[in-house]
Amino acid sequence: MRESHPLHFYLKAIVRLVVFTAVIGFILRVVLMFNEQTHTSFFLKDYPQIFIYGFINDVCIAFMGTVFIFINQLFISSSKYRRPQCYFILAFLVGILAYLLFFDRTFTEFNKNVVHIVCWVLVYKCISFSLRTFLPKIRPTYSMVVYLLTIFVYVAVVLVNTIGEYFFWSEFGVRYNFIAVDYLIYTNEVIGNIMESYPIVPIFLVIALFAFIVTYFSAQNKWKLRLPLGDMRVKLSAAGIYLFFFVLFGIGATLMERLQVSSNVYVNELQANGVYKFYKAFLANELNYDQFYLTMPKNRVEQTLNKIYHSHGIDNVAAIRDTMPELHKNIVLIMVESLSAEYLTEFGNEKNITPCLDALVPRSMVFENLYACGNRTVRGLEAVTLSIPPSPGESIIKRSNNRNLFSVATVLKQKGYKMQFLYGGDSYFDNMKEFFSGNGYEVIDKNEMLPDEISFSTVWGACDENLFDKAIKVFDKNAASGKPFYAHIMTTSNHRPYLYPEGKIDISPKTKSRDGGVKYTDYAIGQFLKAAQKKSWFKNTVFIIVADHCASSAGSTEVPLDQYHIPAFIYAPGFVHPMKINRLSSQIDIMPTVFGLLHFSYRSKFYGRDVLHSGYVPRALVATYQNLGYLHDGVFTVLSPTRRFVQQRAIPASYHLYTLTPLKIMQQKFLEEAIAHYQSIGYRK
Repeated sequence: MRESHPLHFYLKAIVRLVVFTAVIGFILRVVLMFNEQTHTSFFLKDYPQIFIYGFINDVCIAFMGTVFIFINQLFISSSKYRRPQCYFILAFLVGILAYLLFFDRTFTEFNKNVVHIVCWVLVYKCISFSLRTFLPKIRPTYSMVVYLLTIFVYVAVVLVNTIGEYFFWSEFGVRYNFIAVDYLIYTNEVIGNIMESYPIVPIFLVIALFAFIVTYFSAQNKWKLRLPLGDMRVKLSAAGIYLFFFVLFGIGATLMERLQVSSNVYVNELQANGVYKFYKAFLANELNYDQFYLTMPKNRVEQTLNKIYHSHGIDNVAAIRDTMPELHKNIVLIMVESLSAEYLTEFGNEKNITPCLDALVPRSMVFENLYACGNRTVRGLEAVTLSIPPSPGESIIKRSNNRNLFSVATVLKQKGYKMQFLYGGDSYFDNMKEFFSGNGYEVIDKNEMLPDEISFSTVWGACDENLFDKAIKVFDKNAASGKPFYAHIMTTSNHRPYLYPEGKIDISPKTKSRDGGVKYTDYAIGQFLKAAQKKSWFKNTVFIIVADHCASSAGSTEVPLDQYHIPAFIYAPGFVHPMKINRLSSQIDIMPTVFGLLHFSYRSKFYGRDVLHSGYVPRALVATYQNLGYLHDGVFTVLSPTRRFVQQRAIPASYHLYTLTPLKIMQQKFLEEAIAHYQSIGYRK
C-alpha cells in the first residue's frame, strides 16, 4: 500500500488520535491522583494497575470512538449525488426533520433537548447534501473540510470529557457513574449549574484553540489528497479490517473492567476509563437483586426479617400499638441538601458555619449516630418517605410503578392529615412530582410561587429563604382549615454553585464555596423558625431537620461510612424533651420515631423503627448504586454485584464515626440479615 493511498492516510490519522487520547488519559490519571477528593495512599503495586491497565483501557475506548470518523470517510463517494437517488436521499432527510418538528410527540416527551439537537443535525445534513448535489465543484474541498471538522470535534470532545471527568471527580471522588447518567435527562438544570459554577467560556476557548492546533497539524500537506477510500472492494476490505479491530478492542475494554479488583476503590476508579464507566452505568441503571447479588430462599428471607422486626410476611407487616392517646400535631420535615454531620460544631467543626443548628442542639432531640441510606437526594427522600432500605440501581422514586406505595402518607392520611411536599425548584427534576403526587401529596414547587415571592434564584430554583417564606404562607392557610398537616420541605441552596443573596451571612456568595452554601441554608432555617414562632400553629407543630445525604460519598472503601454520617433534630419546645440519642440509627427510623412520640397506633410495613422504643435494635443501612451496606453490632457487611460480599469490623472512633478493618472470620448471622433486608425489597407489592 503506497504512502499516498487515502486508506493508509486515514489509518495513520486514527492511530494518531488514539495515541493522543491515551496521553490525555495518562495526564488525567496523574491529576486525579493528587485531587483533594482522593483520600487514600497508593502502594507500589497499585501503579501498574492504574497506568498500564489504564493505558490499555484508554486505547480500547479511543479506537472505538473513532468509528464516526471512519464511517464518515467510508461513505464519501460521487454515486449518491447522481439522479434520481440524490432526490430520494434528500426527501428522506427532509421527511424525518418535518416529522420531528411538526408531528412528533413520543421523542419530544422523552427529552425535548435531545430532539432539538437531532433537528439541528438534520438541518445541517439537508443543507450540506443539497450544496454538494447542486454544486459538484465544491465536493472535494467540502469533504476535506468535513474531515478536518471531524478531527477537530474528536479532539474537542476528548478534552471536554477530560475536563468533565476532572470536575466530576472533584465533586464525587469517582469516574462517571449513575449520577452522570441521571444528569443527561435534566440538561437544563445541569447545564445551568455548570455555567454558574465554572468559568465555562474561558475553558471552552482554550479547548477550541488546542483542538484547532491539533487539527491544523493534521491538515498540513493533505489538501490535495484524493478523499474517497477507493472502489467498493477497497471500502469493504477497509470496513472488515476496522470492524475486526473494533470488536477486538471492545472485548479488551470488557476484560479490563474485570481486572479492576483492588480493595482500594480509588485504584479501580483511576484505572477505569470514564467513557466506558458512563456506558456501563447507563446500561445498569436498574439492577435486579436476585440476578446480581447473594440470595437466600424466600422463606429464609421472610423468617430472618420477621425475627429482626417482630413482624410477619415478606412485606414485613407489624402492628404498632401505643396505649397513650394519639396526638395529631402538625409535622414539618425540613430535608437539607448535602448537610454532612461534619459541618456542625457538635461533630467537631470549628468554622462556625451552622450557628442556627448548633443553637438547636441543647433544645432538641438530636440523633448523634444517624446514617443516610444513600448518596443522592432521591435516596434521602425515599428513605424518609417509604422507610425502607435502598434498593440496588436507581431509587424507587425514579422508577415506574412508584404510585400508591405504603408510605408516611399512608399512615398520616388515615389519621386525617393534609400531605404536602414543598420544593424551591421544578419538581419535575428527579421525578419528585410524579412520586409525591402519586402517593397522596400536594406538590408545591417553584411553579406555584408568584414572581414577587422569588427574590433570588439559581438554576436549581428559588433560594431557601424564598422557599421558607412560601412555606409560612402555606402553613397559615393549612392552620385556618383546622386540619393537621404534614409538610416535607426540600432545600436547594447548599448545592453547587452555592449562590445565595448578598448580605445575609459573613461569607460572600462570590466565593461559591460549600461553607457559604451550608451557612446560608443554616441562616434560612433560623429565619424560618423565628417566623414560625410567631404563628399560632407553632406550639402544635413538631419540626424535624435532617440531611438528605452527605456532601460527598467518595472513599477508598466500597461504602465509606464516614461519608454517610448525617445530623437530625426533632424540635418541639414544650413537647419533645431535649436529649442526645447515641444509638446507631438510620434515616428510615426518623418518621417511626416521630410517630412514637405522637403515640400513633398503626399497621406498619416500615423497616424503620422508633429508636426510643425498648425493643429497638440498633443498625444502619447505607448504599451506593451497586454496593449495599448493613451495619449491625460492630460488623459492617457490604453486598456487591456478581454475588460478592465483604465484612469488616466497625470500631467506634471520634464523633460517632467508625474505623473499618477486615473481618478475618465471616459472620454468617449478619450476612443473612443483610441479604434479608435487601432481597426482600424486591418482593414488596
